[in-house]
This record gives sequence, structure tokens and C-alpha cells, in this order.
Amino acid sequence: MPARSLSSRTTRVASPARQAAFARGMAAEAAAASLLEAQGFSVVARRVKTARGEIDLIVRRHDLLVFVEVKARRTLAGAAESLLARQRRRIAGAAEIFLADHPEFAGFDMRLDVVLVAPGRPPEHIAGAFEAE
Repeated sequence: MPARSLSSRTTRVASPARQAAFARGMAAEAAAASLLEAQGFSVVARRVKTARGEIDLIVRRHDLLVFVEVKARRTLAGAAESLLARQRRRIAGAAEIFLADHPEFAGFDMRLDVVLVAPGRPPEHIAGAFEAE
């Protein structure tokens, strides 16, 4: 079987709708990070990918490490309703993997938060929005 050249590979191009959704997500994460920094948190990492899923933001303040899910919708209520049980389990599992891979955070308190984002409204931070199951 002949080797494929790089030029013969097809490049996947995201649709304009997908590109717009990605841009909105990035803007929502930036707004959430700014809100949390104003509350005295420092950003440890953004968009952390693990075998269990992605964590939007990881922030810390003193010995508190917070795993943050950012939800952006047309309304804050819609954003709040969009956090499903399976997503909460995925986020908690991803946080466990992150902690196992980063022993420097051993002994830190941990919390799972949500930041809700909607156009024309200030972001809303819900501390301790859910528990690890």
C-alpha cells in the first residue's frame, strides 16, 4: 500500500455556524475568567482535556481549587437549564483525572462551579453549583 502524501489528506473545515458557536464559547469563557479574576481567583488552566471530558476553567484562590463549567445561552435561565446530569458527571470525572495528574494540588479544597453567560447580562457565578457523584 503506497504511503499517502500530506497533500492528499483532506482538511476538515468547520461550517460558519460551528465557527460562530466556537467564537461565542470562547467569548463566554473569557467573560467568566474575568469575573472570577475580579473575585480574587487566578486562572490555573483553560479548556483542559482529559479522557473523561473537558473542563472549561480551573481557578484557584489560596488553597481552594475550583473546576468551572461555563454555560452560554440566550438567557441566564436557559444557560442554567442546559447543565445536564451527564455533564455534571463528566465534569466531576474530568476533575478527578486532573487531580490525579497534578499532585501539586493535593490537600486543596475542591469545588465545582458554574458561570452562566447570556448576551447583554453580566455573567452569573454559582459557587458549589453541584457535587461530584
